[in-house]
Amino acid sequence: QVQFVESGGGLVQPGGSLRLSCAASGFTLDYYAIGWFRQAPGKEREGVSCISSSDGSTYYVDSVEGRFTISRDNAKNTVYLQMNSLKPEDTAVYYCATIVACGSGWLILYDYWGQGTQVTVSS
Repeated sequence: QVQFVESGGGLVQPGGSLRLSCAASGFTLDYYAIGWFRQAPGKEREGVSCISSSDGSTYYVDSVEGRFTISRDNAKNTVYLQMNSLKPEDTAVYYCATIVACGSGWLILYDYWGQGTQVTVSS
């Protein structure tokens, strides 16, 4: 059974850091481009970062560029999102998913989603 499990979220003060993990089961994650998405209350889900399967190239939306870093550990079948200098506007539930290609839109490849992990940035 294909499954994503996101973890690592929590409550953090502005300027703080969190490291999110996206663990995959039921398939080999390194064959796919993986995107991190987030959905804030009352807003649509948006893509924030992705990593390709072929050369490990990455992409970030402007709002997180320079603060977030995506990486993958194929041996652990896991993708990470290191989030630094967090801002209140980063508050959202964060999800990972397979995408068609990194840096070419956020088209979902396989419509499998985990439960997400809540990130709350507040003083």
